[in-house]
Amino acid sequence: MLELNYLREKRDEAVERLKRRVNDTYEALVDEVLAVDVKKRKIQHEVEGLLAEMNAHSKEIGALMKKGMKDAAEEAKAKVAEIKSRSQELKQDLAKAEEELKQLLYQIPNAPNLDVKEGKSETDNEEVERSGEIPQLHDGAQPHWDLAAKYNLIDFELGVKITGAGFPLYLGKGAQLQRALINFFLDEAIAAGYAEVIPPLVVNEASGYGTGQLPDKEGQMYHITEDDLYLIPTAEVPITNMFRDVILSQDQLPVKVTGFTPCFRREAGSYGKDVRGLNRLHQFDKVEIVQIVHPNESYTRLGDMVNHVKGILEKLELPYRILRLCGGDLGFAAAITYDFEVYSAAQNKWLEVSSVSNFETYQSTRLMCRYRGDDKKTHLAHTLNGSALALPRIVAALLENHQEPEGIRIPKALQRFTGFEMIN
Repeated sequence: MLELNYLREKRDEAVERLKRRVNDTYEALVDEVLAVDVKKRKIQHEVEGLLAEMNAHSKEIGALMKKGMKDAAEEAKAKVAEIKSRSQELKQDLAKAEEELKQLLYQIPNAPNLDVKEGKSETDNEEVERSGEIPQLHDGAQPHWDLAAKYNLIDFELGVKITGAGFPLYLGKGAQLQRALINFFLDEAIAAGYAEVIPPLVVNEASGYGTGQLPDKEGQMYHITEDDLYLIPTAEVPITNMFRDVILSQDQLPVKVTGFTPCFRREAGSYGKDVRGLNRLHQFDKVEIVQIVHPNESYTRLGDMVNHVKGILEKLELPYRILRLCGGDLGFAAAITYDFEVYSAAQNKWLEVSSVSNFETYQSTRLMCRYRGDDKKTHLAHTLNGSALALPRIVAALLENHQEPEGIRIPKALQRFTGFEMIN
């Protein structure tokens, strides 16, 4: 969430940045937060005053008793009891104000970075880079769902039988290709200095709130109601929550972690041709990279993460473009996001395969993820993450873009992981 001190001290700047999201409700929410904050601090001040008064009277009781002034001591005791009762009432009011403040702050998204363009939707996103040649496919080239059936790589219908739509079953070389990509992505991340972890696939409510999935995306997550746990929508959630309520030393920064997990998303409301095949799934595999960094270095580190994803796509010989998301398309917790899209030659469209984001202190405020600086004080760290990479649309683009009349060519960088050069 946004830091309360930031809203107090730079209210106008926060509102101006939030306006890039093109939503008229956030300014009113900021002002409501500040009003509740004033109320809370007033109650807190009154509680502190009463406690000081109670302590003074308590000391007075002992002195009066020593002097034999019993009536005065009893009067002081009555006064202490009265103050104690009033302070208990105020403490309840304070707890209510604190909870009200927290719930209001949960409703305000991150303030976009000044490089983020104002805009309403994906049509307002900015293309900042493009690389690679769009392949010219041979006559009779097919989309990936037909190629998957032709070469017995993925059975979408059997996935529907077993579970439902959006849960494909990978077969033979299709399964081997999945495993090869996971190992390739992990090896690339490890070579770049990321430490590998295997995190849990379910998280508790505190973890969902910590990274901003709750309450914003509650309807998009699979909820295990009996145990009040959630299937992870991305490895970002458990990996970043490794650092919840943690104080790092400054010389530990940056912390770089990677992990492979299946991801689960309800994708409520998704339908039509854009969800065909691997384009949009309820379960998919992804390798995530996460960094916990010093605030002064976070945008340099963001650039490193963008370059990391670029390097992977170039090794896979896939044409790509990078978009800087506008305010209206920006994720709730992100200050800035760069989306990577690869070109799908058989579908004649761009497919999103990665998002790389800087959350600045938005997640760390919720997580209380801090570091101890040279000044011996604790400070909020910045958190960043990126998909490196999500598999479904990468597989779709590999199958479609590398298809030839005799089969599907495997990029050279991937061959040592697949053990084969062609799918035919």
